[in-house]
Amino acid sequence: MTTIHLHQTTTATPEQVLAGLTDFGPGREEIFGRSADTYLKVHQQGPHDADVTEGSSGIWERLHYDWTDPHRVVMTTTDSNLWGGASSHTYTLTQQPTGLTDVDAVVVRDGKNLKGKLLASVLWLFGTQVLGKSFTKSIEAIEARNGGANRQSSEG
Repeated sequence: MTTIHLHQTTTATPEQVLAGLTDFGPGREEIFGRSADTYLKVHQQGPHDADVTEGSSGIWERLHYDWTDPHRVVMTTTDSNLWGGASSHTYTLTQQPTGLTDVDAVVVRDGKNLKGKLLASVLWLFGTQVLGKSFTKSIEAIEARNGGANRQSSEG
């Protein structure tokens, strides 16, 4: 099992980040490059949760999204062709007194088969770099759609 911690500081408000994370409409891949519109299927969506299948490049997962706490989004993997067990994503959104928002993400990858275990091993070595770039692009896209453009990052 691999756990990756990511952090960004953004000009977007927690509400804007939450709106980006939970926008399951067409164009999701513009914010999340690893969520191709062709894979996207919303099975159920309520006011504070959703059941969504997404992925790209032959990797997919079905996630239960829970944002009952508007400053925390927990995405639990319920099915996948690679991920099982404790696989999840957790985003914590904290507004600073300066008006900036800290976005902390914890990604857990628990391979359920040989390919998943191998990919989890690769992510253990390079995940912060690889997923960190995608994370940065996603935050930049959320900022851009909200008219902002200032961010600071630290990954690790």
